Amino acid sequence: MTSPYWMVLVPTELERRALLPHWGPHLPALQLAGFGPIAAAAQTTRALVETPMHPVDRVLLIGIAGSFDLERWPLGTAHTFDEVVLDHFGVGYGRDSKTSTELGFAQLDGPDPLFERARLDTLDHGAGLLVTTPVASAHAAEAAERRARYINPLAEDMEGFGVALACHMLKTPLTIVRGASNTVGDRDASRWQIQTALQAAAALAETILTTP
Repeated sequence: MTSPYWMVLVPTELERRALLPHWGPHLPALQLAGFGPIAAAAQTTRALVETPMHPVDRVLLIGIAGSFDLERWPLGTAHTFDEVVLDHFGVGYGRDSKTSTELGFAQLDGPDPLFERARLDTLDHGAGLLVTTPVASAHAAEAAERRARYINPLAEDMEGFGVALACHMLKTPLTIVRGASNTVGDRDASRWQIQTALQAAAALAETILTTP
């Protein structure tokens, strides 16, 4: 039985540079996915289609994210997720909002339609709900409002659903590893733990990538 061929994506050059000191030469190369869900979906699709040497068996997205719950997911630690949801995709805001599921419009139609939620592969390394948004929470009140829309969300990011959409379209399993760099809604970078979060993410990713 041969080992799966992994493609590893990281959203930004800032994250890629910070990961490199913790990224062994035996691991797959870090490829940029782009910033935000739209760029991430486009770049992931192109990368999967244009891989010249091997068909990609699995994709791993790695980077930082905000934690909704520091007791469940403390800063400087890493986690995987079993589901990702695209926040505020549909119509309206607040009490007037309707999701794509409620509207009956799939983003990807067909025998296996994709609405605003996508399942992920945790490979038995933890679980949680990841909330993807093109506009990150600007303050605690906004974070609380976003958190209240879902049942026990663990993290907020800006690329996960975009990568998941591309992987769903091309039928490629996706695992997402994120390091908790900040509390959702905290925009004071002096309190962020980017380096520690990415070091933890790299260690978890290595375990996943090297497990037969």
